[in-house]
Amino acid sequence: MTQNELSYKNPKTLLNKGTGYLCGYTHSLNPYTGCSFACSYCYVRQMPVSLFRKEEWGTWVDIKQDAANLLRKELRREKAKGKVTIFMSSATDPYQPIEYKEKVTRSLMEVMVEEPPDFLLVQTRSPLVSRDIDLLLQLEDRVRVSMTIETNLEEIRKNFTPQAPPISARIKTLEQLREAGIPTQATIAPVLPSSKGFPEKLKSLVNRVCFHDFFMGDGSGGKRTKRLGIKQLYENLDLDLAEWYGPLAYQIVYDRFSSVFPEEQIYISQPGFEP
Repeated sequence: MTQNELSYKNPKTLLNKGTGYLCGYTHSLNPYTGCSFACSYCYVRQMPVSLFRKEEWGTWVDIKQDAANLLRKELRREKAKGKVTIFMSSATDPYQPIEYKEKVTRSLMEVMVEEPPDFLLVQTRSPLVSRDIDLLLQLEDRVRVSMTIETNLEEIRKNFTPQAPPISARIKTLEQLREAGIPTQATIAPVLPSSKGFPEKLKSLVNRVCFHDFFMGDGSGGKRTKRLGIKQLYENLDLDLAEWYGPLAYQIVYDRFSSVFPEEQIYISQPGFEP
């Protein structure tokens, strides 16, 4: 990403009310606007924040300035009203590459250690989350890291999310989080084609798995995903569309995981993201 694709913003608010899919949370929190991982299937591509920009999704990131001070004020105010549960992040990856330099997410994590919410879910696909193990540990059982691992096949990952971190790096990160004793889950979202050995790869690393697919997750029964041209990506790989692209495709992977993970450790869609 080049420097002219980055811009610095001064938001008036950071905590947004949890609504719709995130109604189980009091708030969502996005350290950045935009995401350089540029995943082909990202539902945010079809949202106003993306559609109203001239630049293509994935080519720009807005960096939120003075975010820590703003969050500190908002958190104190919201905690005085009652319970606070936070989903970070709903429309960006909090640990995308710009975070190495800007450390906005780390500054927000430091505030949440000072003023702990009742629960924080960190949703990411980035190994950079392991940098903040020191802060995650201080939140103890008030935090869960949800690591997106859509497939165990690197060829599939490269076809759908070429700018996202390799699967091997994400698995290594899960190992680090487990060794540190941080609550984690693997999020198979969206469910992409994978091999039969996928569940065994994760069995020793997590005790929670959440499944989510294009049809559950794009808010329109798959219509948004269709507009993004995802079907063509399956055809480019000569994948069996009847098997892998449809509202029942997740069942293949779910059944494989069910033979390895206990039923109480497997979640489908929204309940898997709940506090």
